[in-house]
Amino acid sequence: MRVLVTGANGFIGKNLLLHCQEKDGIDVVPFTREHRVNDLPMLLEGVDWVIHLAGINRPQKTEEFVTGNIGLTRQLCAAIKASYRQVPVVYTSSIQAESDNDYGSSKRSAEDALLALRQDTGNPVFIYRLPNVFGKWARPNYNSAVATFCHNISRDLPVHIHDPLSNIRLVYVDDVVNSFMALLAGDETDTSRSDNAYVDVTPEYQISVGELIDQIRRFKASRDSLITEPVGKGFVRALYSTYVSYLPPERFTYPVQQHQDARGVFVEMLKTRDAGQFSFFTAHPGITRGGHYHHSKTEKFLVIKGNACFRFRHMLTGECYELHTSGEQSEIVETVPGWTHDVTNVGEDELICMLWANEVFDRDKPDTFACRLE
Repeated sequence: MRVLVTGANGFIGKNLLLHCQEKDGIDVVPFTREHRVNDLPMLLEGVDWVIHLAGINRPQKTEEFVTGNIGLTRQLCAAIKASYRQVPVVYTSSIQAESDNDYGSSKRSAEDALLALRQDTGNPVFIYRLPNVFGKWARPNYNSAVATFCHNISRDLPVHIHDPLSNIRLVYVDDVVNSFMALLAGDETDTSRSDNAYVDVTPEYQISVGELIDQIRRFKASRDSLITEPVGKGFVRALYSTYVSYLPPERFTYPVQQHQDARGVFVEMLKTRDAGQFSFFTAHPGITRGGHYHHSKTEKFLVIKGNACFRFRHMLTGECYELHTSGEQSEIVETVPGWTHDVTNVGEDELICMLWANEVFDRDKPDTFACRLE
């Protein structure tokens, strides 16, 4: 499959090209600012699809809307018509096409040119009226507020807004590109409207500008608090992925506090608001850690390196239990409420053990009560 991509060097184009590289059998023909409009007929030769991303949204002169949005699209339509072939066209329009401004009018006129091509020749056309698109590789301080906020906040630069209560409509670049890829694969289910010309990207998110900035600032603050946001799904997942993509390389790492004593070290890595926290500890040979019980708190231990002996004693019955595990076994040891427990390094090397607790440690309500097993 040969796919002509106009605006291949733009924000969406860069993401699309990387997705195409991951698929076997897709040959991308790029059209960039280095090309001339007269190159279109030659570039269209043997092309199976056109994904038309090129356009003007921040011109120096208003007339550039006409040449960059309307003119280019009309030339593309003329080239397809002159080829006497049907080449499906995906076009990224804008929700501004519904507004009476210069940019919106130019995008609406470009849509009209494509709809006329479809009417005259039956050439398939798929028009995306996109809201604000966010994701990695968008250009900050240009046309993406999300990119600007992520770039500035990640670098300790100020952000400026006029109305924190104003709402912004957003779609994530991966969702946009995945919709394109579904079209290329012939899967148009649930994407096209009944007239088969306009396509919606889902999910679409809405958030106020103030809330957006607050969320990004919480991402930044999590490096100090270690409390992560719920970044596993939905909008927060997409926004966090976008935020970290703007980190400069020198900020790819950050320190965490290391608590060290004669037994070894203890380091907290990550905390959550509703799913506990992750940490690790070390123990020198012969050292015992723990010697306490919990009423409700639970923990999971995973020995990464070394040999460990876990001991348990029931707080009421006095029943005892002992088990051994090592870094070679990848075996989870779970503590149980009402059993006092400890762990001893019974090997000759340092013991390294991962630890998950189902709640973040609260010094005021620790639910951890000392009780040695001897």
